Amino acid sequence: MTSPAGDGTPFGERVRSGIAAHGRLCVGIDPHVPLLQEWGLDASAAGAREFGLRVVDAAAGRVAIVKPQVSFFERYGSAGFAALEDVLAAARDAGLLVIADAKRGDIGSTMDAYAEAWLTPGSPLEADALTANPFLGVGTLEGTFDLAERAHKGVFVLAATSNPDAFTAQRARLGTGETVSGAIVREVAARNARITPEGEWGSLGFVVGGTVDWTDAGLSPFAPVAPILGPGFGHQGAEPEHVRSRFGEMAPAVIASESRSILAAGPDRLAARITERALLYRGDRHA
Repeated sequence: MTSPAGDGTPFGERVRSGIAAHGRLCVGIDPHVPLLQEWGLDASAAGAREFGLRVVDAAAGRVAIVKPQVSFFERYGSAGFAALEDVLAAARDAGLLVIADAKRGDIGSTMDAYAEAWLTPGSPLEADALTANPFLGVGTLEGTFDLAERAHKGVFVLAATSNPDAFTAQRARLGTGETVSGAIVREVAARNARITPEGEWGSLGFVVGGTVDWTDAGLSPFAPVAPILGPGFGHQGAEPEHVRSRFGEMAPAVIASESRSILAAGPDRLAARITERALLYRGDRHA
């Protein structure tokens, strides 16, 4: 079981403990239509809810972290959000750390309201962390960072995603010579340094794809250590052995997110597949 936010443990330290106890695998909860059909479930809010609860049951005790993809619930409107609320609550009740993959990004009070929806203790959509889009400016996330700090929550800032269409914007060079990705990491890491006690992990993390070349992206190691959410493992081609080679000295902080490579096993083999994949990562959790 991971420590709950209510005990005052910062999110970064809860991730650190979760990786130490269960390894770095994060199970995505992505009830897209083909998978619902393969699982014998309706393409509906009820089907998404059942799918999500089954994944939670299979993941509990086998991994530390799950990541519901909000869009696959949102597509069903208010009923979909109600289903997501049940899945989020069940996961947190099971002692799992929950990353709401919503990729919210806006300015001013609008972004603050998004943060309140996902990071406020007791909110119907309460999660342990939220993915956030900084490409309107890292400063637009200040209110989100403040709320996360007060509530002992986490934020994963998109930094270097692996989708080819993102390269133009993320690899662009600023007047300083930095890439946009590198500048984002520098700014957020500096905030972590101001608020994180010495020796602890920061709670403002980064999304860096498991297939990303750090040199090409203009990234370099940062301090203090903070969680790195690494999509792209499993189905998209990154494998456990790539954690060390691609993330280098930051490898201990990597959360390897897998979705389709696990969920495609179907409901009957889901728990076994999670165990199989988790074991592959545990060997290098101290990489």
